[in-house]
Amino acid sequence: MRLRFISKEQLLEKIENGDEFTLVDALLAEDYEKGHLPFSRSLPAHLVEEQHERVLGDKTRTVITYCSDFQCHASTSAAKALMRLGYRDVYDYKGGRKDWTAAGLPLVTGKP
Repeated sequence: MRLRFISKEQLLEKIENGDEFTLVDALLAEDYEKGHLPFSRSLPAHLVEEQHERVLGDKTRTVITYCSDFQCHASTSAAKALMRLGYRDVYDYKGGRKDWTAAGLPLVTGKP
C-alpha cells in the first residue's frame, strides 16, 4: 500500500462536507499544546505503535496525519506506522501547520 497525500484544500473540503475522519498531530505533545489544527488529536510519531488504539481505535476510519511543514517528517513517519499497523485509509497533509496558518486559518492551543 502506498502513502497518499492530501492538500489543504482537500482537507478543508472534507471538513466542510462533514466527512468522518481523525486528524492526527504527529508532533510532540508540547508542540501540540502550543498550537494545533482544530479537531486534531495528539499522537506523536514516536508513540504511534503504543498509543494508536487509545487515540484512534477503529482501523477502518480515515486518518490524516500532519506536522509542522513540508520539511518535517513526523507526519510521514506516523502515517507509515499506522499503515503497518493495519490502518487502511491514511493520508499525510505535508503542508501542516505552516501551510494552514499561511492561509489565515486558526490554530487551537491547549492540552490534548
